[in-house]
Amino acid sequence: MNLDIRAHIKKNFKDSSIDDIRNSIEASIKEQDEITLPGMGVLFEILWQNNNNQDDLLECIKKGLEK
Repeated sequence: MNLDIRAHIKKNFKDSSIDDIRNSIEASIKEQDEITLPGMGVLFEILWQNNNNQDDLLECIKKGLEK
């Protein structure tokens, strides 16, 4: 079975509002369920590819890892 997680996640969120996306991210973080990690990874990949200032993202991640 060939499952394209990226395509599945993108399809599921395609027509979502900003609030829907925010609520999904916050619920995933709150639940700390490992099953949501691939979806969060896809959302991060989209963020990374569409952000002009990746250095700021890296700084934010670095600071979060130091806590």
